[in-house]
Amino acid sequence: MNLSWQKRLAALAVAATLTGCGATTASSPTTTASAQAAATSVSSSAQSVLADNKDSHYKASDLDYEASSVVTVTLSGSSASASGPGVGIDGSTVTITEPGTYKVSGQLTDGRLVVNSTASGETRIILDGADITSSSGPAIDIQAADEVNVILADGSQNTLTDGSGYDTSADGAANAALYSRADLTIAGTGSLSVDGRTNDGIASTDGLVIVSGTIRVQAIDDGIRGKDYVIVEDGTINVTSGGDGIKSDNSQDSTRGYVDIENGTIAVNATAGDGVDVTSDFVQTGASLTITTAGGSSSRPSDSTDAASTKGIKAGAQLVISDGTDTITSSDDAVHSNDTVQIDGGTLKLSTGDDAIHADNALTTNGGTIDVTASYEGLESNAITLNAATINITSSDDGINASDGSGEADDPGAGSASNSTMVITGGAITVDAGGDGLDSNGAMTISGGTIVVNGPTDSGNGALDTGGTLRISGGTLFAAGSSGMAESPDTDSSQAWLQSELTASAGQSVTISTTDGTQIASYTVAKATGNIVFSSSAISAGSSYLVSVNGGSATTVTANQSTGTTMGGAMGAPGPR
Repeated sequence: MNLSWQKRLAALAVAATLTGCGATTASSPTTTASAQAAATSVSSSAQSVLADNKDSHYKASDLDYEASSVVTVTLSGSSASASGPGVGIDGSTVTITEPGTYKVSGQLTDGRLVVNSTASGETRIILDGADITSSSGPAIDIQAADEVNVILADGSQNTLTDGSGYDTSADGAANAALYSRADLTIAGTGSLSVDGRTNDGIASTDGLVIVSGTIRVQAIDDGIRGKDYVIVEDGTINVTSGGDGIKSDNSQDSTRGYVDIENGTIAVNATAGDGVDVTSDFVQTGASLTITTAGGSSSRPSDSTDAASTKGIKAGAQLVISDGTDTITSSDDAVHSNDTVQIDGGTLKLSTGDDAIHADNALTTNGGTIDVTASYEGLESNAITLNAATINITSSDDGINASDGSGEADDPGAGSASNSTMVITGGAITVDAGGDGLDSNGAMTISGGTIVVNGPTDSGNGALDTGGTLRISGGTLFAAGSSGMAESPDTDSSQAWLQSELTASAGQSVTISTTDGTQIASYTVAKATGNIVFSSSAISAGSSYLVSVNGGSATTVTANQSTGTTMGGAMGAPGPR
């Protein structure tokens, strides 16, 4: 049985201590610390998602070998030589025909290294200063093997380059500079530079595990692809791709087609594709991940159905981030799932031309920090639950939008609210929105957290907007925006609130006080403001309070009484998205 993800982490920690008679291990010297860090940061949701997927093929012992058994392969221009059996040489084509350990060094100016072994057992290829260029196909072409481990020798620099324009049209044709039809592992402490000039850089039609090493990939299409899965345990990885940066795309088996990022430093520049594209689940339990797609967030994605997807991280199913630091600048959504997104920890720095975080069905935050410096909409999903996390959002349209995509709540004559929900139980949330600040096409419930909204200046949107009920039972809420579509919480909310019309300019302070002048709260608004809503445990239903701007004359307001034009769930009619 393959190791589960828990056993993989434990095995990595143990592997660093293994010694044996003449045994050599290629595991990274930082593996133990990385494994320990990953193990302590893996959330229960990440555990659950990984448990439902196919286990990795990789075991730490896969990298161990007897030094005396290593066959040396020396490359020399258009020829090569080998020190032992298991290697066939035909001109500039070197073929490994048996499992074993092979150390490859030197240069092939126009040739390739082929693995074609039908026997069971590990095949290890130690690249130690290897430079392979092939004009007619992959530089390394793994046609058949049980499992293949590419080990980057300590201090070595290795280069793989395939030709430009060779035929990849046949079904199952090799299409990458490093191509494998077997499970593939890359490890070691050396470096590997891969240039995919026809299609992909590194591709496996089975599973791909990166344990360690410094890896640079440049590819016409996808940078790194593992059809069944891509697992990054550690390493320094830099990808520049014309298609997707990192990809797993097995759509035939629901336990495959996933990506698991555990540790390392990863940078992806996908000029016309997604940074990470996953058919099934995406799980991140650590790592520093930097992604740029389609030049960044300066323009919105095309609405054309033929346009390439240019999202930062895209998952077809569950997307869970429990730790790590992600910096994403994308034309399309920065973080996207066709199903659910759950943020349990880590730091996300997002700038996008579309949604910062989008989940078709449900979006949940349980911790971490989310900084959205530019977006069309900040957070969007049918069901949004914010339990914890520090969230700062700047958006040109809605800041946080609970929408089922039906658009019914946009139609005042629709007759019923959407089934969308927004539930806020905790966290520190700041929103600066050009459209609605907090917008639920269905119900909105606030029971905790600290929420500050700087909403729209135009009269067609509001700081708060619902298509159903808006009830508050806890937390602190300050929502500032225009007065034209201003909405207040429902009067049957268990925590009292107050609403006031006013005139405040950007940078001015709005202060809420008791009638005897005792200050309760004061906020500096980020833009011109005509209406505010405030709620905290300090407000009592039916009591009067003073609201002033920049210390000027105060307006007296009564808690739980709406002022001005109030739309939305509190009035029984849906507000705009």
